[in-house]
Amino acid sequence: MQSSNPEHFFETDADLEKKRRRAAKAGNKFGSPIALKSKILAAIPDPRLPSSRVFVAEASSVVRLVDIDNPEKPTTAYRGPTAPVCCIAVGGPNNNTLFAGSWDKSIWAWDITTRAVKKKYLGHSDFVKAVACAKVGGKHILISGGADKKIIVWDVETGLAMHTMQDTTVNMLSVQDLVVDNVASTPDEVVVISASSDPHIRRWKIQLEDWGLIDETATAPEVEVAGSTTAAAGRGAIREHETTVYRLALDGDDEFANLWTASGDGTAKCLSRARGFACEETLEHGGHVRAVAVTEQWVVTAGRDEDVKFWDRASGKLYCALQGHYDEVTALAVLGQRRICSVGIDGTVRAWPLDKAGLDAAVAEQTKPPEEEEEASKTQEGLLSPEEEAELAALMEDDSE
Repeated sequence: MQSSNPEHFFETDADLEKKRRRAAKAGNKFGSPIALKSKILAAIPDPRLPSSRVFVAEASSVVRLVDIDNPEKPTTAYRGPTAPVCCIAVGGPNNNTLFAGSWDKSIWAWDITTRAVKKKYLGHSDFVKAVACAKVGGKHILISGGADKKIIVWDVETGLAMHTMQDTTVNMLSVQDLVVDNVASTPDEVVVISASSDPHIRRWKIQLEDWGLIDETATAPEVEVAGSTTAAAGRGAIREHETTVYRLALDGDDEFANLWTASGDGTAKCLSRARGFACEETLEHGGHVRAVAVTEQWVVTAGRDEDVKFWDRASGKLYCALQGHYDEVTALAVLGQRRICSVGIDGTVRAWPLDKAGLDAAVAEQTKPPEEEEEASKTQEGLLSPEEEAELAALMEDDSE
């Protein structure tokens, strides 16, 4: 008889301490958590109004639409995949198609309104890990990246693959993220930026009939580096990190928009468009940085250390670190001008303010002395439901055995 219960296997003191810490942290209400049924691997805002809804991809093979303003409202579920869903995007005609890449090697497409399955895109030979939507030559396209090291461009309407793109000049590993560069794109050519498990960031140009990998050495302007004049990028692909780049984010849609990255080397970086996407600023988050998001005032980072960190864009200084998640944070989604939400392996969706007063209040709440927190808990009806208290007690009891 086989078992998946970790308690049936050897666990180190560090493993046991991690379990105890997470169990003790699990009952917190920071960020007004909405608990779902499984690990959450991705999140994007619902582009339709109101801006309080977020699509989340779960390890339980489902995509859900969650309204953070109505936590008691049942979630809307999109079903079909037979394995964990790890990436999602919205696009197609009228922005009414939800796309999801799955570990079952396929991409599913649903009508957002009716939840009916529209198509299933088949072509990857391993996990689909990134999806993005665009339009080129009047045609709606879907761009996907997988653990099979391939980027496939699909005709949304027919479901047929138009192009299969790979980098043969540098060893390209599993694709982790894709973002469409609207600044560099034209109606007849889409530029998409990819991140992967190798440290390189690549830019691709896609046309209806052809595609190409942009040579950063040829396009980078000359800049002064260590007393000499050289190409800012200095390589066929962009390399500013030491290891896996998990996430990409552009900080605008104008000619000054820069590229932000999140990496397993513990940093988030700003790559300057004006300098050929050379590194202009580095934020030392620590641990594996799995997510980065940018607003007018903040750069927000999150990852394996479970904290959501807010950095002042003007100064580059850390403004605050908010606790709440009790396992790795996997994604961030900006919801309008007022809030950002975070999701993680702990299966919770949490919302955080974007104004300084709100962040200061959140920090004050998290730094209350224990006696104040205990007194406050008595006045907050329903801080923990009976079911949550029973679950937490069971977890604590198991960890003490």
